[in-house]
Amino acid sequence: MKGKWLGIFIAFIITCLVTLGGIFCFDVPVYNFLHQFNWRGWEILGKIFSAKNWLVIPFLIVVVFYIRKIIQTKSKVNLFETYTKVRGSYAFWVFCSVCAASVVGLVIKWILGRARPALYNMWGLPEFEWFTSAYNYHSMPSGHTLAAFAGLVMIGMLAPRGRYFFWLLATIIGVSRVCVGAHWPSDVILGAFIGTVAAIIVKDILSRRVNKQLNK
Repeated sequence: MKGKWLGIFIAFIITCLVTLGGIFCFDVPVYNFLHQFNWRGWEILGKIFSAKNWLVIPFLIVVVFYIRKIIQTKSKVNLFETYTKVRGSYAFWVFCSVCAASVVGLVIKWILGRARPALYNMWGLPEFEWFTSAYNYHSMPSGHTLAAFAGLVMIGMLAPRGRYFFWLLATIIGVSRVCVGAHWPSDVILGAFIGTVAAIIVKDILSRRVNKQLNK
């Protein structure tokens, strides 16, 4: 576990340096380049994999799953004991991962208050407005990206055979947010880091809880 935390710390330092590099150097040229590839399909992809969907759909699956178990057994169901036995309840893992990443992301958005590309480019307003709840100043980190990485990295860890596909899909979703003009590249990089770390930590916590249940 110490090695895992060391890896996360190193990744955190690298992410911070790259994010700062984006803010002061490469965000504008990379954004201008990728924004040329704006395509209607990216908007559809964004709606399908929105942060709201990542929270609502797994939550509904979990609720339906446990209601069904309660009806079948006609008794209360132990949440942790049940998801150790039934693969379908992995929706709970995904929900926890996305929820954790979203909370962290919302706090950072509120603290940093970074202007979205369109707002900054069109009116030349200040790029940062600290401690604001205004939507147009909630560019960093990308909510779509952190939710996609939190959900798809978790799915990739739970279904290792398809992990590269899921991780590639998360990357495509992140890049698409720059293409549609919703975020700067550094917003996506930070969102990807938050989502990935959330998935790793949540899986570690839930896995230990599972092991305790199995060893009882």
